[in-house]
Amino acid sequence: MHEDPTTKGFSTMNAKLQGKRIAILATDGFEQVELTEPKKALEEAGATVDVISPKPGQIRGWKFTEWGENTKVDKTLDEAKPSDYQGLVLPGGQINPDKLRLEPKAVAFVADFFNSGKPIGAICHGPWMLVEAGVLKKRTLTSWPSVRTDIRNAGGHWVDEEVVTDQNLTTSRKPDDLPAFNERLIREFGQGKLSQAKHTLEKQATRAAS
Repeated sequence: MHEDPTTKGFSTMNAKLQGKRIAILATDGFEQVELTEPKKALEEAGATVDVISPKPGQIRGWKFTEWGENTKVDKTLDEAKPSDYQGLVLPGGQINPDKLRLEPKAVAFVADFFNSGKPIGAICHGPWMLVEAGVLKKRTLTSWPSVRTDIRNAGGHWVDEEVVTDQNLTTSRKPDDLPAFNERLIREFGQGKLSQAKHTLEKQATRAAS
């Protein structure tokens, strides 16, 4: 019997995220597995996961080289409140974040999570939303290689590693990194947001360095 590598090691974590509510922000053109696999892993760890999008109904995934399946939208950006969630996931797919970063409400949604110290996970092209939200100064992260110049221009330090966590930001490069990404998300979402005192000190240090 073969194990699913994207959920390997989660059997002992079934209740780790019990009572947690996690948002996945996406629109048409999201890389399919970068939404469906984290969603599955987080739900198996006990979390309630909502797919948030600018539009209601369904959004269509991108499956490597062609259009994939539709995914149900649980709430629109007009309906969702960041305060209702304990964590955020930003899937990749080149089309998806390129559309989202033109949506002021989507950018504000991401910035709200960051400014609250809540954990955020972004994979592949997903960190484009972190660039647009202006939250990467002096942060270390990874992404799909074509995003690295944008990250550096936004003040971030780009590294080529399968999963990187810097304070409340967790990032990965590509679908092959999903096992490590999913496992790290469960750990980070389980720990919750940064303490208010620590987060305030970090914000003050960032402002002082700017």
